Amino acid sequence: MRGIILAGGRGTRLYPLTIAVSKQLLPVYDKPLIYYPLSILMLAGIRDVLIISTKEAIDQYYSLLGDGGSFGINISYAIQEAPRGLAEAFIIGEEFIGGDDVCLILGDNVFHGQNFSSTLAEATKHNVGATIFGYSVKNPKEFGVVEFDRDLNVLSIEEKPARPKSSYAVPGLYFYDNSVVEIAKSVKPSQRGELEITSINNEYLRRKKLKVIPIGRGTVWFDTGSPDGLMQAATYVEVMQNSQGLYIACLEEIAWRSGFISSKQLEEKGRSLAQTDYGQYLLNLAKTGK
Repeated sequence: MRGIILAGGRGTRLYPLTIAVSKQLLPVYDKPLIYYPLSILMLAGIRDVLIISTKEAIDQYYSLLGDGGSFGINISYAIQEAPRGLAEAFIIGEEFIGGDDVCLILGDNVFHGQNFSSTLAEATKHNVGATIFGYSVKNPKEFGVVEFDRDLNVLSIEEKPARPKSSYAVPGLYFYDNSVVEIAKSVKPSQRGELEITSINNEYLRRKKLKVIPIGRGTVWFDTGSPDGLMQAATYVEVMQNSQGLYIACLEEIAWRSGFISSKQLEEKGRSLAQTDYGQYLLNLAKTGK
């Protein structure tokens, strides 16, 4: 399976923060925002990643992450010329995807939870059709909403409905089989001129190949596309890390625990950042082995 991070767009809801800086390069406490979605792909065991961004920001992402070798993964880059919708990611990434299945995660989504790795493992097992997630929210009118029955059969998906049929929002994390590329090519622009991800999901629903996994208590999801969301995510990371002493979205740690890099490589990265708490955290992992 391959992974795509869509890190384009103008980030207008965050102006003036994002007038000169790509949204996914903003800090969420002690790390760039893009570390968080990349960590989710790595936790899902995905080692081939495509980052799609604007032509103005793409070089900055390469400066930050390079080819992914320091994390034991392979990172490619592509440009989205204009914000034409989430579904365009599969058209831009057609050559990258090849004959594989693919996971798409939005660059401004932050997930964290003790058992979320097992949730990701469950999603990767579904190699036919599409898998989306449902996250219970207080204000479903502001999101895409998924309705499903007791057997987790999807009944409907609606974008920001006036009368939501459930309290479950669809967060920006999607798993698809390879047919998503051809489906994306057939999607017609919406009234706002974009290729909507909801159109792809509804096509899978029409084919009766759409699954939903509810995200239960103990896992948090933040949409950091607004100042409030960005601050809430940063506060959460700060509280969790300082109370537990365990880092969230530490790419080197995930790579090491997943066997993508060796203890020696982990130590070398820690030494290069030894003057920071982050570097000391890596050195302690390499020293203690836990």
